[in-house]
Amino acid sequence: MTEEKTPAEEPKRDASVQKREEFEKRTVFTEMFNLFSLVGFLYGALDERLSVQEGMQRQFGKPVWFYRTRLENNLLACLGGISFLFYLFQVVTGVLLLMHYRPTTAEAYRSVVDITNHVPYGWLVRGIHRWGANLMIVTVLLHMMRVFFTAAYRSPREVTWVNGVLLLVFTLAFGFSGVLLPWHQLSYWATSAGTDTLSAIPVVGEGIKYFVRGGATIGQLALTRFFAFHVVILPGLMLMFLVLHFLMIRRQGISEPL
Repeated sequence: MTEEKTPAEEPKRDASVQKREEFEKRTVFTEMFNLFSLVGFLYGALDERLSVQEGMQRQFGKPVWFYRTRLENNLLACLGGISFLFYLFQVVTGVLLLMHYRPTTAEAYRSVVDITNHVPYGWLVRGIHRWGANLMIVTVLLHMMRVFFTAAYRSPREVTWVNGVLLLVFTLAFGFSGVLLPWHQLSYWATSAGTDTLSAIPVVGEGIKYFVRGGATIGQLALTRFFAFHVVILPGLMLMFLVLHFLMIRRQGISEPL
């Protein structure tokens, strides 16, 4: 006698057969492609183990409070994101410039000239980096003004406000430290005037000025220190405080205006 299969067993058999057929269609190449590609990261084997797609949907689907006016909802609320976008532009273009820049008093200006005139699209990368720095400072200032005039710094977001003030200081320090790197007349005298103002700080002014310059005058040590601040120290601090800033915003949400 042949064993009859119950209706409940048929769907199980069909599912197992379909899974077996899908497995046989897979090849080593497609598995490797899905594993290391963006498609595989979101929908493939990695997503089956880490649930990346579910986590992204949960984060991106989190509701945000609406502002009362169309201008506040579409423009002013985006200034922080625009500032972060400019920061990403600065990182990418800065890495590209770093591949050709030589931080010595003898080679700095010549390397900048080579980037502008001889490196393919170097003039474009340098222009984006230069104007992106100015636009980033403007958008960060506008973002801070929006937060201040709408009183978005109120409790319980005081720590987020202090964090944002530090990010503003880092942004201004980015711009100031990058002025000296081309090592031409304008950058030299602008840095000289900027560091001279530090001596006006009571008690510790002269010490800060000497530390920033690396000596009594602006020379190779000053260029090295400005390069280290601009390329290593400030980017690390900026990234750390940006992560903290975003985590606090995700935790507390966006404050509604007055």
